Amino acid sequence: MGENPHKKGEKPPLFFWQYICNHFYILILICISIFVLPFNNQNNMPETVFSILLGIGLAASVGFRIFVPLFALSIASYYGIIPLNENWQWIGSTAAMITLGIATIVEIGAYLIPWLDNLLDTIAVPLAAIAGTAVMLSTMADLDPVVTWSLAIIAGGGTATAIKSSTSTTRLASTATTGGLANPVVSTVESGTSIIMSILAFLWPPLAIIFVIIILWLLFKVFKWFRPRKESLP
Repeated sequence: MGENPHKKGEKPPLFFWQYICNHFYILILICISIFVLPFNNQNNMPETVFSILLGIGLAASVGFRIFVPLFALSIASYYGIIPLNENWQWIGSTAAMITLGIATIVEIGAYLIPWLDNLLDTIAVPLAAIAGTAVMLSTMADLDPVVTWSLAIIAGGGTATAIKSSTSTTRLASTATTGGLANPVVSTVESGTSIIMSILAFLWPPLAIIFVIIILWLLFKVFKWFRPRKESLP
């Protein structure tokens, strides 16, 4: 009665450690981005740090929903809220804003359908890497091209991929333990988190980074709750 289903000394499964490594990987990327790379542009450091934090915040949002931060970026550019890299001015066009808005609605709706959400996750991880890199590139300015691309791929794409991998793992655990019944709840939380992350990234990027850390901790707790447990032997 009340016996722990895990035997004492039993090693956690491999995907458990992969989940932990994903979270430490994100934190390391954030630290490198904030404290190391800005020194490549000391003459304009405040703006550089702001653009890095903004990019990481949006990349983290990509890890939850791919099109939500892109749509937010399009709206911000359209209304002149933030300046974008000159090669990304097109994202602020009316056509881009409408297209990304439709894609956002379709993506959010599709993730509310059990089993289809797991299918989407199979293609969402590589797409998150591309989108995370893209949003990071769009916000970066006045940095050496090598540094810009390195930061975009490692911090932007890496953060988005790590978070998307973690959410996919949580959804698989939810599917295995509830037969997919709890998946719409998980998807709703993810969509809401992506929207909040995108808003915070524009209002105050440092708060977005703090929110990322809190969400990673909550994801870990949810993952442990949904993780399939072995039945205790008689």
